[in-house]
Amino acid sequence: MKIVIAEPLHPAGIEVLQAQPGWEIIVSSPGEYERHLEDADALLAARSAQVTAGQIEAARNLKVIAFPGSGSDFVDVEAATAAGVLVMNLPGESAVSVAEHTLGLMLAMARQIPQAIESTRSGKWDAKRFRGTELRRKTLGVMGLGSIGREVVRRARAFEMRIIANDPYVNSETAADLGVTLVSRSDLFAQSDYITLHVALTTETMGMLNETAFAKMKKGVRIVNCARGELVDIEALRHAIEAGKVAGAALDVLQTEPPQAGEPLLAMDQVLATPRIGASTEEAAELMAVHLAQHVVEYLNEGVAVNAINVPAMSEEAYRAVAPYAVLAERLGAFAAHVATGNPKLMRLVYHSAMPPQNTRLIRNAGLAGVLSRSFERKANVVNALKLAARRGLEHAERFERPTGHTDTIRIELETDKGTTTVEGAIVLDQPRMLAVDGIRCEAGLTGHVMFFSIQDVPGVMGYIGAVMGKNNINIATLSMGRQEKAAGNQPVMATIVIETDQQVTEPVIAQLLENKAILVARPVEFRT
Repeated sequence: MKIVIAEPLHPAGIEVLQAQPGWEIIVSSPGEYERHLEDADALLAARSAQVTAGQIEAARNLKVIAFPGSGSDFVDVEAATAAGVLVMNLPGESAVSVAEHTLGLMLAMARQIPQAIESTRSGKWDAKRFRGTELRRKTLGVMGLGSIGREVVRRARAFEMRIIANDPYVNSETAADLGVTLVSRSDLFAQSDYITLHVALTTETMGMLNETAFAKMKKGVRIVNCARGELVDIEALRHAIEAGKVAGAALDVLQTEPPQAGEPLLAMDQVLATPRIGASTEEAAELMAVHLAQHVVEYLNEGVAVNAINVPAMSEEAYRAVAPYAVLAERLGAFAAHVATGNPKLMRLVYHSAMPPQNTRLIRNAGLAGVLSRSFERKANVVNALKLAARRGLEHAERFERPTGHTDTIRIELETDKGTTTVEGAIVLDQPRMLAVDGIRCEAGLTGHVMFFSIQDVPGVMGYIGAVMGKNNINIATLSMGRQEKAAGNQPVMATIVIETDQQVTEPVIAQLLENKAILVARPVEFRT
């Protein structure tokens, strides 16, 4: 594996990557990393490294782009998805650092600390000029109760502040547990002495603090923004300060970074600005680097995608529970696609499981990726499967049925323009296993080089297959066979054979196998690892 690091990363994170046997770690810079991407498996980037569609397209081996924080606007996520490249972030790891910085800025505004320091340095000793206010009994309005917002709340409570919040994704019970009252955005503006922003940048939140918002606020309000600069209309903020509506603003982020020389807002005494240092602590840097590196290792080694933003979202616990079934679905889909006749039109996933429906999206994507692997080889995966399926006109459906036999089984019904192929499987001893093909019981592994046979179960067929394999120096590792319970009319009983071989079975060998008229179908399946 080749890992390219486009930004300075804490040594502890680099050590995690270097501990992987055979991994090549390239530590580069935002201006230089692109030349290392051509054969890279992973890119660890940050905001100053703009990851474009052209770079992603040129990096043919790229599997994952990972970065700290939550914002992803510096990565062309759509291009990454189309290329099957996982994009993962690391939200919340710096929550304590950002929350502490937020409270620090609030205190700095309340007590005019930067101004007092500057005055003292100039030789003055003017205590009366810098009479401040307490945070105690003031109302703090928190926009967004994600990981950072919650840490801010916990610390603000120690200052005996009254805390209100606005977050459409948090219910009143959760808010009550935090000691917070949920209010509308308008009520938050009207009631707050301090307003702090901890929301993601979306079309709904962009410019949320604008002229209309400032007009709703109480006179003397103070603003803190340690989230995204685009959340605040800086012209509207400047006018609100000039009008006396806003008593102060503390900004760790700006619309334009770095700001233009002579930016009027930054020249105002009521404005404190820091150069995006909210998450910049030694502790946060180490924690983020280690966890980011661990997540990259888990994805490349085990396929476990934590904090992925372009695959179905779920908790790490839910992902680990579902991941084995995603592997199973991918293998079953690949098997069905390779043994089916005709062009796939519909993949139907049938779950004999108590699994919650909302947790099956990853399994669905994996099944589609398996079906598509026949055409796209290594390009189809859980990241781009939906897009590739739509492009190919491959529809999908899901159905839940009562569990039978094995507690949790998955059946894929692949409809083509020539008929339907059905394969069923389960996780057995932590490994994906096939249980049946077209209703015939035949348990087999789903790894490596596999051959599928549909035969008339007459004397000599099994020996013939073994003889052809032996003549061509192909070793049979495992063999499974199942047969119809009853023949149709005067026809021989039909049987299914699945064998795993140590060597790949080539087309000339398959042609030899099909010379036996009792062998109706002989198809190879190569499983991706």
